[in-house]
Amino acid sequence: MTRRLFWKILFGFWLTFLIIVQATWLMFNMLRPAERSEFARGIASIAVESVASRLHAGGPVAVEQQIAAWPSDQRNQIALVPVGQGLSDRPVLAETAAAAPGGARYRIVYYARPPHQRGPFDIPREVWLPAAFGGLAFAAILAWYLSRPIERMRLGFGRLAQGNFATRLGPAMGRRRDEIADLAHDFDRMAVRLEELVASRDRLLADVSHELRTPLARLTLAIGLARQDPSRMAVALDRIGGEAAKLDEMVGELLTLTKLESGHDSREDYFDLAEIVKAVVQDAQYEASAKGAEVALEIEPADEGFEWLAPGNGKLVSRAVENVIRNAVRYSAEKGRVGVTLNRNRNGNTYSLVVADEGPGVPPEVLGKLFKAFGVSADGFGFGLGLAIAQRAIAVNGGAISARNRQPRGLEMAITLPAAAV
Repeated sequence: MTRRLFWKILFGFWLTFLIIVQATWLMFNMLRPAERSEFARGIASIAVESVASRLHAGGPVAVEQQIAAWPSDQRNQIALVPVGQGLSDRPVLAETAAAAPGGARYRIVYYARPPHQRGPFDIPREVWLPAAFGGLAFAAILAWYLSRPIERMRLGFGRLAQGNFATRLGPAMGRRRDEIADLAHDFDRMAVRLEELVASRDRLLADVSHELRTPLARLTLAIGLARQDPSRMAVALDRIGGEAAKLDEMVGELLTLTKLESGHDSREDYFDLAEIVKAVVQDAQYEASAKGAEVALEIEPADEGFEWLAPGNGKLVSRAVENVIRNAVRYSAEKGRVGVTLNRNRNGNTYSLVVADEGPGVPPEVLGKLFKAFGVSADGFGFGLGLAIAQRAIAVNGGAISARNRQPRGLEMAITLPAAAV
């Protein structure tokens, strides 16, 4: 790749150089042809007068010593010819006659530059030779400067394609601050995100396989018992139906979580948060009444005319609020109380929904795992997928959810959602 880039840069450099030089030369010849001719003749006249002075003072030997010190191309343009001897048929820019100290007379002739001493496209050799070597050096340095990080990125993409998600290119860029370095840092961010997604997928697959084994084992056990004792077929069928319903519910929640993890589009829609909370509390109260518990709703401000508009997907928010309140009812004590408080902040930019129960709370080391899929075991605190779905649903709608233990007992969930701009 370095060689290909080198030749492309070198060809582009030479092509640009030739176009610029030829365009400048053409414009100079077209716009000021007389000035170019006069400039060349002026230089020739100065050289001829200098040689004539040296001839008059020191003779032909002094002239030869003077001309020997000139550049090679100029030595070929000046000639000292005895009077009476024929001249070359080359174009003459300037000439004069002068006498040597012994009385011999000579003609001093300054010829135009021979064609074989001109470079390509009539560019002087003094111009195109440095340009050629300069172009080689420039192309080599630029190709090396560009191709080295590109080669590292190519190798990085190869390692990433092989599953090495720990590949990072940022440190290899050093102090480089340009678009290539920005691309390397973007590559690092992509690698980090891919590593997180793959780790999340593997963890989810492991957790799902673990969680599915329990109902499947119970299904197998129920089928085995039914075969051993046909008289208990009805009980076994009820157990099988219940376990199948749990499996169906778990698969549905997994599909919901997968959609949310992949970035569910909340759309530019609006919903009334207060109406959603009221509907969920009403349904939860029916469930809580079976254990003599109470779900109390408090809305501040209590003005019925106030519209609790929020941007986003109302169905996702309703699902999240339902998961939080149902968990609070499930883990509340008999004849306990679940408090639901909805209010808005002073600036009116966000809404806050707080759900507090009087249950056993959660061990401090478990708080950080509440919103992870299968993050909490089922040994009394089996939140499963519900809170993971709630956390992602709230996040998709631009909000946040948190949990903390209450004193002396109970758990408090706080949901924050942005308010619609009025």
